Amino acid sequence: MECHRKLLSVNLGRPMPSEWSHVEGGTGIDKRPVDGPVAVAAPGPKGVGGSGLAGDAVLDVRNHGGNDQAVYAYAREDLDFWQRELGRELANGVFGENLTTSGVDISGARIGERWRVGPRLLLEVTSPRIPCRLFQQWLGEDDWMKRFTAAAVPGAYLRVLEPGEIRAGDAVEPVHRPAHDVSVALAFRALTVERELLPRLLAAGEALHPEDRAKAAKYAERCGR
Repeated sequence: MECHRKLLSVNLGRPMPSEWSHVEGGTGIDKRPVDGPVAVAAPGPKGVGGSGLAGDAVLDVRNHGGNDQAVYAYAREDLDFWQRELGRELANGVFGENLTTSGVDISGARIGERWRVGPRLLLEVTSPRIPCRLFQQWLGEDDWMKRFTAAAVPGAYLRVLEPGEIRAGDAVEPVHRPAHDVSVALAFRALTVERELLPRLLAAGEALHPEDRAKAAKYAERCGR
């Protein structure tokens, strides 16, 4: 698998009207593969910056995007799992992911893990994706939030450490794996249905999304850990 870690597609979203979104202009969740190179850079702080990918729409900047959620990646292998579970075809980008990968255990990646994508781009794993009602409505699956949470294969948000251009077919090379055991899947479980795991997230240190770090610290303090 190590020799075949790569981008299957780079996916960008355009603003689309949506009855499910509370944001003017709708949503950018409908992301689709594009040809050619796409520039990726840190977009700025949450509330101001949106997506790290040039040309990609993030409209609800209060809840999404920013430097710590600049890029969202999901594994094609996990999309294939959901295809079987849902009995329908799922195209690259349908989960709203910017990067659809092959050969990368994204939910098993550790918070703070760093990937070189293409020749220049350096990304760092920060947090899992937490499902919302917009995601559920977009897929048209009534019990989607519950099923997605139970599976605990959420994909990962990443921050941009070094900007660069990427395109489909680029290699994804892990260049740093932290010594702690805080995986994306563990963080997801801690932030959703297994709150008692929250103190364990603090081992990821500054790499963890600051909002998640604050939740973990607050829980640990309250429980005297």
